Amino acid sequence: MIRPDEQIRAGHIPAAYLPRDADPRQVVINVHTAPARSLHAGAIGVVLSLTVGAVSVVWVSTVAVLQMASVAVSTAATLQAAIPTLVGGGVSLTLAVKLPTRKGK
Repeated sequence: MIRPDEQIRAGHIPAAYLPRDADPRQVVINVHTAPARSLHAGAIGVVLSLTVGAVSVVWVSTVAVLQMASVAVSTAATLQAAIPTLVGGGVSLTLAVKLPTRKGK
């Protein structure tokens, strides 16, 4: 402990802080303990940080998925409107599924 502030924190009083006429053997030193720190403050901060982080990740993910769905819907609508024009104007395309018939009837 070289520095005076470290000595004072440790409870030692350097001779420079004693009055000139005081006898160092007769000086009473009062040592005060440090105030107790709350053990809950750190844990509460960690829980709050994790909660805010998790909510932020869920929020950003939800917004990203909804924006991708919006882009997909607008792209599908654009393609649905553009396909008849690309195929040839008035031509309409229909898809039909033929089911097999039974031979006995």
